[in-house]
Amino acid sequence: MATDEIRKDLRAAVAARQELGPEYELEVIEGFLSKLDAHTAQHLATPPVQAPKPSREGDPGGLALAIVSVTAGIPITAIAAAQEGAFAIVICWGGLVGINLARSISRFIGRQH
Repeated sequence: MATDEIRKDLRAAVAARQELGPEYELEVIEGFLSKLDAHTAQHLATPPVQAPKPSREGDPGGLALAIVSVTAGIPITAIAAAQEGAFAIVICWGGLVGINLARSISRFIGRQH
């Protein structure tokens, strides 16, 4: 796809050829091709712009996990308290905290790469 600059240069080359006549056609074409080569070399030397990686800051997964953990923690606490007592409650909540902590650590490590 031609850029506006290349189109402008081509129009100028055609106009110059029409004004100067066929005896200068080779010089006009060579001039246009050298401009086109310079433009192409500049375009190839410039690395393509890569799309930024999606930010994990807007990732709703962490919030969803926290909400599910608290929601699940309520009946788990009731069951653990009724069946085994305070030690079971500590173990259950330790597991929920561990899951959330593991996700936070994995997100932190993912940002480092």
